[in-house]
Amino acid sequence: MSAVFITGTGTGVGKTFVCAGLIRCLRELRQPAGAVKPVVSGFDPAEPSGSDPALLLEALGREVTPDELNEISPWRFHAPLSPDMAARAEDRAIEFEEIVNFCRAKNAENSGTLLIEGIGGVMVPLDKRHTVLDLMIALQLPVVLAAGSYLGTLSHVLCAQDVILRHALDLRAIAVSETEDSSVPIEATLATLANFTNAPLLGLLRHGPETRNGAVFRHLARLIG
Repeated sequence: MSAVFITGTGTGVGKTFVCAGLIRCLRELRQPAGAVKPVVSGFDPAEPSGSDPALLLEALGREVTPDELNEISPWRFHAPLSPDMAARAEDRAIEFEEIVNFCRAKNAENSGTLLIEGIGGVMVPLDKRHTVLDLMIALQLPVVLAAGSYLGTLSHVLCAQDVILRHALDLRAIAVSETEDSSVPIEATLATLANFTNAPLLGLLRHGPETRNGAVFRHLARLIG
Protein backbone atom coordinates (compact mmCIF):
# COMPACT_ATOMS: atom_id res chain seq x y z
CA MET A 1 0.00 0.00 0.00
CA SER A 2 1.45 3.35 -1.05
CA ALA A 3 0.23 6.77 -2.03
CA VAL A 4 1.51 9.81 -3.90
CA PHE A 5 0.22 13.37 -4.16
CA ILE A 6 0.11 14.88 -7.64
CA THR A 7 0.21 18.65 -7.53
CA GLY A 8 0.85 21.27 -10.18
CA THR A 9 2.31 24.67 -10.89
CA GLY A 10 -1.19 25.94 -11.71
CA THR A 11 -4.43 25.11 -13.45
CA GLY A 12 -4.48 23.21 -16.73
CA VAL A 13 -0.85 22.09 -16.63
CA GLY A 14 -1.51 18.36 -16.84
CA LYS A 15 -2.19 17.00 -13.35
CA THR A 16 -5.09 14.84 -14.53
CA PHE A 17 -3.17 13.84 -17.66
CA VAL A 18 -0.31 12.59 -15.47
CA CYS A 19 -2.64 10.93 -12.98
CA ALA A 20 -4.72 9.14 -15.62
CA GLY A 21 -1.61 8.05 -17.50
CA LEU A 22 -0.12 6.62 -14.32
CA ILE A 23 -3.33 4.74 -13.57
CA ARG A 24 -3.35 3.13 -17.01
CA CYS A 25 0.34 2.29 -16.69
CA LEU A 26 -0.11 0.63 -13.29
CA ARG A 27 -3.08 -1.37 -14.55
CA GLU A 28 -1.09 -2.54 -17.57
CA LEU A 29 1.62 -3.68 -15.15
CA ARG A 30 -1.08 -5.61 -13.26
CA GLN A 31 -0.55 -3.43 -10.20
CA PRO A 32 -3.65 -2.32 -8.26
CA ALA A 33 -4.25 1.41 -8.40
CA GLY A 34 -6.75 3.87 -7.01
CA ALA A 35 -7.23 7.59 -7.39
CA VAL A 36 -9.06 10.49 -5.81
CA LYS A 37 -9.35 14.16 -6.63
CA PRO A 38 -11.01 15.33 -3.42
CA VAL A 39 -11.82 18.86 -4.57
CA VAL A 40 -12.79 19.96 -8.08
CA SER A 41 -14.18 23.24 -9.37
CA GLY A 42 -15.57 24.05 -12.79
CA PHE A 43 -17.64 20.87 -12.55
CA ASP A 44 -20.96 20.72 -14.43
CA PRO A 45 -23.18 18.00 -12.91
CA ALA A 46 -25.29 18.00 -16.06
CA GLU A 47 -22.23 17.17 -18.17
CA PRO A 48 -19.76 15.22 -16.02
CA SER A 49 -18.05 13.52 -18.95
CA GLY A 50 -14.71 15.11 -19.74
CA SER A 51 -14.31 16.46 -16.22
CA ASP A 52 -11.21 15.59 -14.22
CA PRO A 53 -13.05 13.08 -11.98
CA ALA A 54 -14.60 11.44 -15.04
CA LEU A 55 -11.21 11.07 -16.72
CA LEU A 56 -9.82 9.42 -13.60
CA LEU A 57 -12.79 7.07 -13.35
CA GLU A 58 -12.43 6.11 -17.01
CA ALA A 59 -8.72 5.39 -16.50
CA LEU A 60 -9.68 3.19 -13.54
CA GLY A 61 -12.20 1.32 -15.69
CA ARG A 62 -15.14 2.55 -13.63
CA GLU A 63 -18.40 4.09 -14.79
CA VAL A 64 -19.04 7.80 -14.45
CA THR A 65 -22.05 7.71 -12.13
CA PRO A 66 -23.12 9.98 -9.24
CA ASP A 67 -22.05 7.34 -6.71
CA GLU A 68 -18.64 6.88 -8.32
CA LEU A 69 -18.15 10.65 -8.53
CA ASN A 70 -18.93 10.92 -4.82
CA GLU A 71 -16.32 8.24 -4.13
CA ILE A 72 -13.57 9.97 -6.06
CA SER A 73 -14.43 13.70 -5.72
CA PRO A 74 -16.79 14.50 -2.83
CA TRP A 75 -16.20 18.27 -2.96
CA ARG A 76 -17.44 19.35 -6.39
CA PHE A 77 -18.20 22.97 -7.29
CA HIS A 78 -19.67 24.48 -10.42
CA ALA A 79 -17.76 27.77 -10.77
CA PRO A 80 -14.26 27.51 -12.32
CA LEU A 81 -12.67 29.34 -9.40
CA SER A 82 -10.32 28.55 -6.54
CA PRO A 83 -11.99 26.16 -4.09
CA ASP A 84 -12.58 28.81 -1.43
CA MET A 85 -14.25 31.15 -3.94
CA ALA A 86 -16.20 28.36 -5.67
CA ALA A 87 -17.53 27.12 -2.33
CA ARG A 88 -18.47 30.66 -1.26
CA ALA A 89 -20.36 31.16 -4.52
CA GLU A 90 -22.58 28.21 -3.55
CA ASP A 91 -22.92 29.33 0.07
CA ARG A 92 -20.91 26.31 1.13
CA ALA A 93 -17.74 25.84 3.14
CA ILE A 94 -14.84 23.42 2.89
CA GLU A 95 -13.73 21.78 6.12
CA PHE A 96 -9.99 21.21 5.77
CA GLU A 97 -9.78 18.37 8.29
CA GLU A 98 -12.53 16.51 6.44
CA ILE A 99 -10.41 16.52 3.28
CA VAL A 100 -7.39 15.29 5.22
CA ASN A 101 -9.42 12.51 6.83
CA PHE A 102 -10.96 11.55 3.48
CA CYS A 103 -7.51 11.14 1.89
CA ARG A 104 -6.18 9.16 4.85
CA ALA A 105 -9.22 6.86 4.84
CA LYS A 106 -8.91 6.23 1.10
CA ASN A 107 -5.23 5.44 1.52
CA ALA A 108 -5.94 3.04 4.38
CA GLU A 109 -8.52 1.10 2.38
CA ASN A 110 -6.54 1.02 -0.86
CA SER A 111 -4.72 -2.21 -1.63
CA GLY A 112 -2.26 -0.80 -4.14
CA THR A 113 -1.00 2.62 -5.16
CA LEU A 114 -3.32 5.54 -4.42
CA LEU A 115 -2.92 8.68 -6.51
CA ILE A 116 -4.25 11.82 -4.83
CA GLU A 117 -4.68 14.66 -7.31
CA GLY A 118 -4.70 18.19 -6.00
CA ILE A 119 -6.53 21.16 -7.44
CA GLY A 120 -4.86 24.08 -9.19
CA GLY A 121 -1.36 24.90 -8.03
CA VAL A 122 0.59 24.32 -4.84
CA MET A 123 -0.61 27.51 -3.14
CA VAL A 124 -4.27 27.53 -4.21
CA PRO A 125 -6.54 28.34 -1.22
CA LEU A 126 -8.90 25.62 -0.03
CA ASP A 127 -10.57 27.73 2.65
CA LYS A 128 -9.83 30.92 4.60
CA ARG A 129 -6.66 29.53 6.17
CA HIS A 130 -5.45 26.49 4.23
CA THR A 131 -3.91 25.93 0.82
CA VAL A 132 -3.14 22.80 -1.18
CA LEU A 133 0.33 22.99 0.37
CA ASP A 134 -1.22 22.57 3.82
CA LEU A 135 -2.97 19.42 2.59
CA MET A 136 0.32 18.07 1.27
CA ILE A 137 2.04 18.81 4.59
CA ALA A 138 -0.76 17.15 6.56
CA LEU A 139 -0.62 14.00 4.44
CA GLN A 140 3.20 13.76 4.27
CA LEU A 141 3.18 11.79 1.02
CA PRO A 142 5.69 11.73 -1.84
CA VAL A 143 4.93 14.46 -4.37
CA VAL A 144 4.91 14.58 -8.16
CA LEU A 145 4.90 18.11 -9.55
CA ALA A 146 3.11 18.53 -12.89
CA ALA A 147 3.92 21.45 -15.14
CA GLY A 148 3.44 22.66 -18.69
CA SER A 149 6.06 23.69 -21.27
CA TYR A 150 4.64 27.17 -21.96
CA LEU A 151 6.73 30.34 -21.86
CA GLY A 152 6.94 31.25 -18.17
CA THR A 153 6.80 27.73 -16.81
CA LEU A 154 10.42 27.82 -15.64
CA SER A 155 9.68 30.37 -12.92
CA HIS A 156 6.46 28.59 -11.98
CA VAL A 157 8.21 25.22 -11.64
CA LEU A 158 11.13 26.57 -9.64
CA CYS A 159 8.86 28.56 -7.30
CA ALA A 160 6.70 25.47 -6.69
CA GLN A 161 9.79 23.32 -6.18
CA ASP A 162 11.18 25.81 -3.68
CA VAL A 163 7.99 25.77 -1.62
CA ILE A 164 7.81 21.97 -1.68
CA LEU A 165 11.42 21.49 -0.62
CA ARG A 166 11.32 24.23 2.02
CA HIS A 167 8.60 22.23 3.73
CA ALA A 168 10.70 19.05 3.61
CA LEU A 169 8.31 17.22 1.32
CA ASP A 170 9.55 14.31 -0.77
CA LEU A 171 9.62 15.55 -4.39
CA ARG A 172 9.83 12.33 -6.39
CA ALA A 173 9.62 13.81 -9.90
CA ILE A 174 8.72 16.80 -12.04
CA ALA A 175 6.50 15.81 -14.97
CA VAL A 176 6.47 18.40 -17.75
CA SER A 177 3.62 18.00 -20.23
CA GLU A 178 3.86 19.51 -23.68
CA THR A 179 1.78 22.71 -23.91
CA GLU A 180 -0.17 23.11 -27.13
CA ASP A 181 1.11 25.90 -29.38
CA SER A 182 3.90 26.79 -26.97
CA SER A 183 6.66 28.93 -28.41
CA VAL A 184 9.16 26.97 -26.33
CA PRO A 185 10.14 23.40 -27.28
CA ILE A 186 9.60 20.97 -24.41
CA GLU A 187 13.16 19.72 -24.82
CA ALA A 188 14.50 23.25 -24.16
CA THR A 189 12.30 23.54 -21.07
CA LEU A 190 13.64 20.24 -19.70
CA ALA A 191 17.24 21.18 -20.49
CA THR A 192 17.01 24.45 -18.55
CA LEU A 193 15.15 22.92 -15.61
CA ALA A 194 17.87 20.28 -15.33
CA ASN A 195 20.25 23.05 -14.25
CA PHE A 196 18.06 23.95 -11.28
CA THR A 197 16.69 20.71 -9.86
CA ASN A 198 17.87 17.39 -8.52
CA ALA A 199 14.44 15.82 -9.01
CA PRO A 200 13.96 13.43 -11.93
CA LEU A 201 12.62 15.35 -14.93
CA LEU A 202 10.13 13.65 -17.21
CA GLY A 203 8.80 14.98 -20.49
CA LEU A 204 5.34 13.95 -21.70
CA LEU A 205 3.91 14.56 -25.15
CA ARG A 206 0.25 15.55 -25.35
CA HIS A 207 -0.24 14.76 -29.05
CA GLY A 208 0.13 11.55 -31.01
CA PRO A 209 -0.16 7.93 -29.86
CA GLU A 210 -0.26 7.38 -26.09
CA THR A 211 2.36 4.66 -26.55
CA ARG A 212 4.95 7.40 -27.06
CA ASN A 213 4.66 8.18 -23.33
CA GLY A 214 4.64 4.55 -22.19
CA ALA A 215 8.28 4.40 -21.13
CA VAL A 216 7.98 7.73 -19.31
CA PHE A 217 4.98 6.56 -17.29
CA ARG A 218 6.69 3.27 -16.48
CA HIS A 219 9.69 5.22 -15.19
CA LEU A 220 7.38 7.43 -13.13
CA ALA A 221 5.64 4.35 -11.73
CA ARG A 222 9.02 3.07 -10.54
CA LEU A 223 9.85 6.44 -8.97
CA ILE A 224 6.69 6.50 -6.88
CA GLY A 225 6.74 2.79 -6.04
